[in-house]
Amino acid sequence: MDTLGFLHLFFDPGIALRYLPQLLAGAWVTLSLSVAIICSGLLLGLALALLRLVAHRVVVELLRLLIDALRAVPPLAVILLLFFGLPSLNLVLSAYGVIWLTLTLILAAFAEEIFWAGISAIPRGQWEVARSTGLTQTQTLTAVVLPQAVRLCVPPLTNRAIAITKNTALGSVVGMPELLNEAQTALSFSGNATPLIVATVGYLLIFMPLMALAGHLEKRMHWGRRR
Repeated sequence: MDTLGFLHLFFDPGIALRYLPQLLAGAWVTLSLSVAIICSGLLLGLALALLRLVAHRVVVELLRLLIDALRAVPPLAVILLLFFGLPSLNLVLSAYGVIWLTLTLILAAFAEEIFWAGISAIPRGQWEVARSTGLTQTQTLTAVVLPQAVRLCVPPLTNRAIAITKNTALGSVVGMPELLNEAQTALSFSGNATPLIVATVGYLLIFMPLMALAGHLEKRMHWGRRR
């Protein structure tokens, strides 16, 4: 293939402009879904970590079993199970809902372990000192322990959140009109790979700022070695 043929196949401006509206719509779906997954997954992970702190031992063991299962099973397997299995129970979710639910649960499973590690890293003596000043258990947790634990957890949480939200591309398997699915559709109709290049640029524009934010938080939280 000569240079002109290569450029036409991968970098055709006419093809890019023709399918740009659909790709922008897909990018918006990817971005909005990623934000929703990060918010709900982190909040659920924190809630599960707090539940683990106060729940009965039997509940804690069941919770740990569920979390380990979510961390072990590939996201695609969960997506297919929910998308094709729930209708048999008369529970029908859209492709968007299935991807959101799946990745929220998986992110929550990892976030719970990270939050729990952060809480466990706070010395027991700080609990006792705070209680000796008259603070209740809840006040000690919210005013003394959690601020320090979150400070430890933010950098690994941001990295994990980015890694999991990139799985929104799996929405193409169940027909969700996210960025990759729109690019594949455009590729099928045009017989040209330019839409995939545009989609790649779109993913960079979506996730590079998140990675920059993660690096900024690492510096702000004094995570690792300073330069």
